[in-house]
Amino acid sequence: MVTGSLARRYAKAVLELGTANKNTDKLAADLRSLAKAMHDSAELITLLTNPAVRRGDRRKVIDELLNRIGAEQMTRNTVHLLLDGERMAYLPSISKALDHMIEAAAGRVSAELVSAKPLDPAQISQITASLEKLSGKRVTIVKREDPELLGGVIAKIGDTVYDGSLRSQLKTLRDELSE
Repeated sequence: MVTGSLARRYAKAVLELGTANKNTDKLAADLRSLAKAMHDSAELITLLTNPAVRRGDRRKVIDELLNRIGAEQMTRNTVHLLLDGERMAYLPSISKALDHMIEAAAGRVSAELVSAKPLDPAQISQITASLEKLSGKRVTIVKREDPELLGGVIAKIGDTVYDGSLRSQLKTLRDELSE
């Protein structure tokens, strides 16, 4: 899990600097924008992470991206540090880790909610309240539909999964009957 620990170390450093300078949200937004650009373009990932491409050329591309998003100087310094250390491939993980740390510091957590079909607002509200009670934090729901569930929902907060899907209930029943 070297990638995760490296991303957390960089994210923690950015969080501490951002907190000291009161610009954490802007730094996170800058890194999120760069991570999205990398996610959206395989060519950009190749260009920024390939040591065969001259570092000066990669820096020009990065500087242009940073100018387009109006990045803070601290974001520029962080990204240049990643480039100089040949760690640009870790930028999306660093951005994600920073977002998680900001949410945790604010007492919020993001939960992925997967259902077979779209849920109505009352159901989402009830599930949110239950997840807030379980986690002890304010929960932000990210919804996704998966028709293979058949029914029910699966909620994921961090590494914890609450599986209330019909598919898993049928599997449990099948396992019990086969014993």
